[in-house]
Amino acid sequence: MTMDQARFETSFFPVMGERLDSANSFVINLSKDNGVLANLNLTDSAAFSSYVDRSREEANKPYAIGGYLEDRMIYTRSPVFAMDSALFRTIHLGIDIWSLAGTLVFCPLDGTVHSLQDNAGFGNYGPTVIVEHQLRGLRIYSLYGHLAKSDLMALRPGKYLSAGDVIGRLGIDEENGNWPAHLHFQLINDMEGRSGDYPGVCGSTDLPYYAANCPDPNIWLNCPLLRSRP
Repeated sequence: MTMDQARFETSFFPVMGERLDSANSFVINLSKDNGVLANLNLTDSAAFSSYVDRSREEANKPYAIGGYLEDRMIYTRSPVFAMDSALFRTIHLGIDIWSLAGTLVFCPLDGTVHSLQDNAGFGNYGPTVIVEHQLRGLRIYSLYGHLAKSDLMALRPGKYLSAGDVIGRLGIDEENGNWPAHLHFQLINDMEGRSGDYPGVCGSTDLPYYAANCPDPNIWLNCPLLRSRP
């Protein structure tokens, strides 16, 4: 059974506590095609946060979502994503859900905490939790980045989580890697021996591998605004 087949036989608890749809969400464009971002000082976290917050206010929706396999210029703001002096990893491997700091994040499927750590540094994940799941005989991992530091104190590797349990909250920019408050939600087939961290962005040359190892998170979110990829 493939992961795509398994999703139709599984009910996932909403990661944000409610299903993401047109009533509460809109798709935000953070791709290289967004000309507004070209004129924004992306190294200024306050300016970037203001842009995201203003976008949510104009849409009158609590959640701005999107980004799976989106080619983004925003990663040039941090050396975390540099491949060399001229090239950056720019293709996003998860779905971002931008909202207010403190918003709760829930476990979508029964599992155990695989690992957690504070990936500190400008542009990094900040507090990160990775959960291991068994789905119809398949092992898969879900990653939650940009949480609050205090969330890590309540969890430990091996802790069992039921669908609907609180994983944490969206962290403020001072602790979440200096990003506007949001959740980076990513699915991973093979952790490759990593713990507490896994690439959330890749370069174009590595895209075929990472696109296969990190399936579209909308398989679990089931948001009608996001077109699921095969």
